[in-house]
Amino acid sequence: MDLGRLYSIGQICKNFGKGICPFLFLSPSHSLLILCCVLLLDGIKSAWFLRFQSAAGLFYLLSSRKFKLKEIVFIIQSQSNSFHSKRAEDLKRDILKQASDLGKELPTVLLIHQMDGHEGAWTILPLMRDFSVTYGRNSSWIFFCEEDTRIQVVKLLETLGRFDGSKEWFLGKALYDEESTIIHHYAFAENPTVFKFPDFAAGWALSIPLVNKLAKKLKSEPLKSDFTIDLKHEIALYIWQRGEGPHLTPVPEFCTDDVNSYKVEHCATTFSNFLPLCGEPVKKEDIFVAVKTCRKFHGDRIPVVKQTWEREAALIEYYSDYADTSIPTIDLGIPNTDRGHCGKTFAILERFSNHSSPGTPWLVIVDDDTLISIFRLRKLLSCYDPNEPVFLGERYGYGLGTGGYSYITGGGGMVFSRIAVQKLLASKCRCYSMDAPDDMVLGMCFSGLGIPITHSPLFHQARPMDYPKGYLSHQIPVSFHKHWNIDPVKVYFTWLAPNTEESLNGKKFEYSREDL
Repeated sequence: MDLGRLYSIGQICKNFGKGICPFLFLSPSHSLLILCCVLLLDGIKSAWFLRFQSAAGLFYLLSSRKFKLKEIVFIIQSQSNSFHSKRAEDLKRDILKQASDLGKELPTVLLIHQMDGHEGAWTILPLMRDFSVTYGRNSSWIFFCEEDTRIQVVKLLETLGRFDGSKEWFLGKALYDEESTIIHHYAFAENPTVFKFPDFAAGWALSIPLVNKLAKKLKSEPLKSDFTIDLKHEIALYIWQRGEGPHLTPVPEFCTDDVNSYKVEHCATTFSNFLPLCGEPVKKEDIFVAVKTCRKFHGDRIPVVKQTWEREAALIEYYSDYADTSIPTIDLGIPNTDRGHCGKTFAILERFSNHSSPGTPWLVIVDDDTLISIFRLRKLLSCYDPNEPVFLGERYGYGLGTGGYSYITGGGGMVFSRIAVQKLLASKCRCYSMDAPDDMVLGMCFSGLGIPITHSPLFHQARPMDYPKGYLSHQIPVSFHKHWNIDPVKVYFTWLAPNTEESLNGKKFEYSREDL
């Protein structure tokens, strides 16, 4: 019987043809009898017979075990933007179709952006009490996945079936920091590799006993108002420390290899999208790029922009506290501040709306130490409708457990559709001080307008070395941020240039990501 467990329905169909598969949905005894007759009549060698006999044993096991597919609650970590919600709906249909084709009772599949109307639903923990109340008695697992996760339902059922669902389990593909990083508040500084957290793209699972325990903990100790920066790390930390639950158990069947890769035969999950493209890339002339800078950085940061990604932008302006004709920069009349820059950002929004390229559908605001691929951004924006109010980038959160708001963190780049800018400026929502944090104020304003933040993991607030290699391995990134302790030109040509080899002033540079 153990040998038979190695064969999934997909493998059987692949090896023996789809005509055999319908037999597998008869009663186990009838299926095995018919299979034996077919194999004997066709004169198939005994070795093939033994393989099929083992496979039939697997299906007997699947049909008779106590753990059923309907005991898995699927939660798709979806978003309300039309592009993302459609992809999530497609995944939901695929999961339900697989279940139907297996003749199984259909499981529950939920889209997280449709749940509760809670601003912080995407942070998961505020939903634990609802999960416990609704599914705590009749389910065994909550399985979370992203819209681009692809699931082999039979293989997932088999994989989860290896774990005792009456115990507390936290399952996923393990990521870890190779060095302590600011985005994780330098946690586990002495040895950051010891703490594992899940790669959401591969899917991750919580057993119901653990969900119930977390719900009880959250009831007695409600979430505090705090920042959400890297949810996957913060979830794992909460489960282990605050929830006094288990560490993450790595599951090799949870994968992020491309769905068409030869590596995925053993996988219950795969990943299908490294950089979305929905037709022709957006034209260069349809993106206006605004670079925030100040006089003290004209000499070191701006030359990096000009050596790297400026050439990709058709429309670009540099906004400073000093007009420097050699760059050139535009003095907006806003004094420089050591932090926040809210006044400068809103002046840029006003200029874009009223003066700069009035017909341009997209605005991108970046810092002078942001490294960005406009070439890839053009591809990404092909998936978004500029006639919708779009506010796109890397999503952070503040106070989401207590009614706070989401925001796009500024360092990785903030992308606005023109209509989003128009709605924002028409609302009269403005900075409460000139040095207020611009990205957080924008988050509050858009939240008040009911315009959702749209997250893309391809934007990055920090440097490549601040993220696990396993996390970046299934991305084609759009941006990184900060020049601290790196060669920013080298980082750009390694991670963001249209090709890994790029020409600069007649010289060619070729770098390995392992060097960074």
